[in-house]
Amino acid sequence: MIRNSREVHIVTHIDADGITAGAIASETLRRLGKEYSIECVKQLDEICMKKLLSDGHELVWFTDLGSGISTQYPEVKKIITDHHECPPDSDLSFHFNPHLFGKDGSYELSGAGATYLVSKSVSQKNKDLAALAIVGAIGDLQDRRFCELRGINMQVVEDGKESGVLQTMKDIRYFGKETRPLAKLLQYASDPLIPGVSGREDACVSFLQELQIELKAGDAWRTWVDLEKEEKRRILSAIIQMLLSKGFGYKTATRVLGATYILCKEEEGTELHEAKEFATLLNSTARYGQYEVGLQVCLGDRGKWLKEALNLLSGHRQNLVEGLQCARDEQIQKRTYLQYFHAGNGIRDTIIGIVTNMMLNTEDVDKELPLIGFALTENGEVKVSARAAQSLVDRGLDLAVALTRAAKEIHGIGGGHNIAAGATIPKGKEEEFLQLLEREIQRQFVP
Repeated sequence: MIRNSREVHIVTHIDADGITAGAIASETLRRLGKEYSIECVKQLDEICMKKLLSDGHELVWFTDLGSGISTQYPEVKKIITDHHECPPDSDLSFHFNPHLFGKDGSYELSGAGATYLVSKSVSQKNKDLAALAIVGAIGDLQDRRFCELRGINMQVVEDGKESGVLQTMKDIRYFGKETRPLAKLLQYASDPLIPGVSGREDACVSFLQELQIELKAGDAWRTWVDLEKEEKRRILSAIIQMLLSKGFGYKTATRVLGATYILCKEEEGTELHEAKEFATLLNSTARYGQYEVGLQVCLGDRGKWLKEALNLLSGHRQNLVEGLQCARDEQIQKRTYLQYFHAGNGIRDTIIGIVTNMMLNTEDVDKELPLIGFALTENGEVKVSARAAQSLVDRGLDLAVALTRAAKEIHGIGGGHNIAAGATIPKGKEEEFLQLLEREIQRQFVP
């Protein structure tokens, strides 16, 4: 279908997985000499689909979304490369999704990964796009469950290594190894939190000084990648010992270490060298309506567009800090089967999912209940984001199913994964939605 089309319109999602998926689709079409266009959307609602119908594209390629409408809108000639839960009767001829093959799209393959596999099928020369697919997978937190990528993702990793665009290593899992000063790396450390250290800059500085770690090299703050191997060993050993001494258990302590994915064509010490930091840079673009910026960075721009992305990243970091504070100020409300907070206009609807996930990894939140975050959208609706610990999923929780069913009953839409899902519902229906969602979660835990 791709080869036989003259013109293709790409529709992708606004997160890092969506941006990388859209970039992979764009580059695939460019290399084929096809005419193409691209847009990023928050969700595929009726307004979005009506616009696509009126635009009359020859072929629409949905990346990192579209599974929910796979059996609808037959008048739109489409292909879908997605990884979200989908109807089992979806047409395999135009729909590629790991769930259709008995695989779990929450950790075995991302939207960018699904798009990459189709791209590689178009031409083996596209194997160099594997690095972007891994950035998408890491941005989608697909390494969270096992502290490394698993499943079909590993095929993509191997392709990246063979193409010379990707390297892997075992290292500390905390965010900011390339760009954050050491004290900041530990201050914002989560999953696992460092008891008595995380969240307190003074405690982080004292912790490092006690280990005789120099915080500066000349006038420059040292980062994790600046450290000698022995210095890293001392820090890791101390963190793990602290966790064990505080009763966190071996399983939690081992989460300090995990696989790191390096884009070896990028410069060390930059936001593009390590997949986790690259993904955060992309989240700072499309989630603020600037998807073209992230897309151009993915497609290789290291000048004007990268500079703009770095400016957006600075604002994104500040918004996340403020968003966490807003969530804390609103306070978590506990119910029998869930806990929630309502940010109102205090958190952008496009980052409420990130903030909800960050809140789940703080000491303020009960890990035995899924966390729901509400935020108002620009058009007067309510965005819902739900996150849960893996232990709840292991017990039978499926947030995608629960949110989809609850939202549908009040004329909203929902979807996602078992561990992380979202919905959009009418304003004023939050209490009714929570009641419906609790009913669905209760059914999952008590069949």
